[in-house]
Amino acid sequence: MTGDPDIEPDTKDWTWVTEQACPQCGLDAGAVELTDLSRATRDVTGAWVGVLARPEVRRRPAPGVWSPLEYGCHVRDVLRLFGQRIELMLTQDDPVFANWDQDETAVAERYGEQEAALVSAQLAFQGEALAQLFAGVTGEQWQRPGRRSNGSTFTVGSIGQYFLHDVVHHLHDVTPASAVGAPGQHGGHGEAAAADEQS
Repeated sequence: MTGDPDIEPDTKDWTWVTEQACPQCGLDAGAVELTDLSRATRDVTGAWVGVLARPEVRRRPAPGVWSPLEYGCHVRDVLRLFGQRIELMLTQDDPVFANWDQDETAVAERYGEQEAALVSAQLAFQGEALAQLFAGVTGEQWQRPGRRSNGSTFTVGSIGQYFLHDVVHHLHDVTPASAVGAPGQHGGHGEAAAADEQS
């Protein structure tokens, strides 16, 4: 299985977003208080539910750019994936995360053909589950480690901040430039598409 030939995969390393503010979406993920991750997850989940209610949700704004629906499917799966990874970190010692190819998933799961109302409900469910997971993390649990197969290391805290940038940046990707005062759509999936990459 290969990715959508109309979409150029983004293979950049986005781990730096936990160390400095993103110049594109403006989020300084590393400055987000860990105890605020639960609230922030609920907030961004609600925003995505709004995106998926748009009448033009299936329309790609330009060649090679995902539609809001495709982004929403991706964000739903990111919420689920990071919930699974954080649960591993909380229950296992320094786990290595299974690889996930987001581009293959988008094609195999036919993101562009899914029903927006169902995706919205699934996204809301996964968002609330992850928010509750963050809410239950305390003290030294935030420092528990985990690793991607490429060697990138995280703590529960830093992977939470990393996750938050991904879904906030994708919200920026589907927001018109006039509404955010910054460049709107980016090439490929959007400039944060590798925030969860093939890891």
